[in-house]
Amino acid sequence: LLRPDTLLFLSWKGVAGCCAKTTTAPLDRVKILLQAHNHHYKHLGVFSTLRAVPKKEGYLGLYKGNGAMMIRIFPYGAIQFMAFDQYKKVIKKQLGISGHVHRLMAGSMAGITAVICTYPLDMVRVRLAFQVKGEHKYMGIIHAFKMIYTKEGGFSGFYRGLMPTVVGMAPYAGFSFFTFGTLKSIGLAQAPNLLGRPSLDNPDVLVLKTHVNLLCGGIAGAIAQTISYPLDVTRRRMQLGAVLPDSEKCLTMVQTLKYVYQQHGIRRGLYRGLSLNYIRCIPSQAVAFTTYELMKQFLHLN
Repeated sequence: LLRPDTLLFLSWKGVAGCCAKTTTAPLDRVKILLQAHNHHYKHLGVFSTLRAVPKKEGYLGLYKGNGAMMIRIFPYGAIQFMAFDQYKKVIKKQLGISGHVHRLMAGSMAGITAVICTYPLDMVRVRLAFQVKGEHKYMGIIHAFKMIYTKEGGFSGFYRGLMPTVVGMAPYAGFSFFTFGTLKSIGLAQAPNLLGRPSLDNPDVLVLKTHVNLLCGGIAGAIAQTISYPLDVTRRRMQLGAVLPDSEKCLTMVQTLKYVYQQHGIRRGLYRGLSLNYIRCIPSQAVAFTTYELMKQFLHLN
């Protein structure tokens, strides 16, 4: 059983994730529209799409799919960080691996675990976010669940695109935790007085100052996103499935990667919407890692 302080910590992590995702929800929706080349907005760029969506669908149109995201992100963040700490202990005790390598392995495994547990909600969120006013196929979260289950092969229909998600999550989560942990270790080792301060719960433990935590979290998120982004584009196209007119050409991960590259190239295909991801991801990851570190001190986990 989880300790009460650990449960409180996971709850706070979920709340932090919800706040961060709600703040960046308009960017998330525009990214999905651009990644899958929605025919209403495919001729537009990032900022012109951000202006066009409210004109066509109202300002609430920027938040389509956010309800499913809120339901998903709470358990996702909690599972990921809880699993990360558990995997670190197992890898260190059972395999005898420590240092940077065990952070990389634990981060990858934690990310994959969280994705698998919450994937159906991500599928529903993407379907809702891709819809444009006047062309609704799904009336809400529950209706989307029912439609996908009955029309797309039952429970397996919710896991379309899981392979590129898992393959992409390994480098994303792994490099995210690895980069943050490495920057933290180097910073405290090389400039402890400039970058660090005593932990609030344990003066013997040195932690990064808040603004340095934010910076390290942002850098970690940017590097991880750049490495894994083509697989994120692949995942979105596969998740949308029958909603897209060219879905028969995007049945497998390799097939989808080839198709997107051949039709749209690298910049306007495999990396379409990456600039939005930087705007969205850097502050989100910075807040997430900083919240994680602060709550560890608040709950006396150092």
